[in-house]
Amino acid sequence: MHKTLLKNAQIVSESEIRTADILIEGERIVKIDTNLTDIVDEVIDATGKHVFPGIIDDQVHFREPGLTHKATIATESKAAIAGGITSFVEMPNTNPQTTTLEKLQEKLNIAKETSFANYSFMFGGTNDNLDEILKVDPTQVAGLKLFLGSSTGNMLVDNEAVLEKIFSNTDMVISVHCEDEATIRENLAKYKEQYGDDIPIELHPIIRSEEACYLSSSRAIALAKKTGARLHVFHLSTGKETHLFDNSIPLEEKKITSEVCIHHLWFTDADYKEKGTHIKWNPAVKTANDRAELWKALLDDRIDVIATDHAPHTLEEKSNVYTSAPSGGPLVQHALNAMIQAHKQGKISLEKIAQKMCHNPARLFQVKDRGFVKEGYYADLVLVDLEKSYQVTKDNVLYKCGWSPFEGTTFDSVITHTFVNGNLAYSNGKISEKRQVKQLEFNR
Repeated sequence: MHKTLLKNAQIVSESEIRTADILIEGERIVKIDTNLTDIVDEVIDATGKHVFPGIIDDQVHFREPGLTHKATIATESKAAIAGGITSFVEMPNTNPQTTTLEKLQEKLNIAKETSFANYSFMFGGTNDNLDEILKVDPTQVAGLKLFLGSSTGNMLVDNEAVLEKIFSNTDMVISVHCEDEATIRENLAKYKEQYGDDIPIELHPIIRSEEACYLSSSRAIALAKKTGARLHVFHLSTGKETHLFDNSIPLEEKKITSEVCIHHLWFTDADYKEKGTHIKWNPAVKTANDRAELWKALLDDRIDVIATDHAPHTLEEKSNVYTSAPSGGPLVQHALNAMIQAHKQGKISLEKIAQKMCHNPARLFQVKDRGFVKEGYYADLVLVDLEKSYQVTKDNVLYKCGWSPFEGTTFDSVITHTFVNGNLAYSNGKISEKRQVKQLEFNR
């Protein structure tokens, strides 16, 4: 069994940063202490480096099956481990959609054969698959995903009676995309009449408005309270929505939780002028005040998790006029760097980053033996040098789509090593072809 010793690591957790050695034996961390002298196969000097638990990204779109001209599980999981993300939860809006047990198993088979990171999938809800939802083994999936906005084609769940049945009949975490469809359609019709299909991108957050987000989020929360469902609201984008959430109890006791994504913490509507449709997301990037309110809610624990909503499209697709340009962008390779940059700007502590990107996703989805640097846990670890810098360019982007909204950005941190289940999967810019990955397990 291969043994690796990390010496003098600055281990980051939500409560402290402490210097210690980490002994990895096989897939797991077996000892954390100072001055370890065990005989091992490999010693890595981590002096001066911060070690985070492997990031658990609870929302990605890796496009396989059916949309593999944009991305595959293999290509995007490679980019993920280069960014310190060792486990991902992938969404059901592929082609075909993950709305039957058969299609879920097909995706699990693909990931088992090709993924470079640990994996799980959301099961998709529709207006007519409640019987299939009830067959799902909650130990085999991260949770249930419902799209309450139309950005995902025909996965829109807009039947109120069906929604209440789903909320009332599953114990799984129900993760929701919240945007009110009627509001969006009305706004879009107004601007199409004025501009045709070539609507200025600056109107995107006006079309997919604060009102559209708040209406949908508040309704979902009201339904969760009525039915007792376990609800997780994805990608908050407005300050107004943050006031729907509670910080008075520990995460483990919350029935209603929330997430914010990297792009809503980084960009504002002022960036549309330079970035155009490259930062077209649903929900839309909104105002500087919205961003400030999201940061405030993240820091005071009304927002529980930071994720990416990684959703790549080709440059050709993104270059279309407004009504044809798809929403979404690639983010997994640079998410941790972006948050560390925010730390260097005084916005967030390293400990809080570990809590929101590592500990809390594990707690919220009850992920077994991951999300912490602890003895007995899987050795999913990320080593970061906070004294080095690098600039994002097309040449160092690993996504299959070949671009990043962060191109031209200089990050004042470099991810040097990523371990997945004790395997050194990424080291100083190189990805190991050895895969030692697992399907995520859940303590349910």
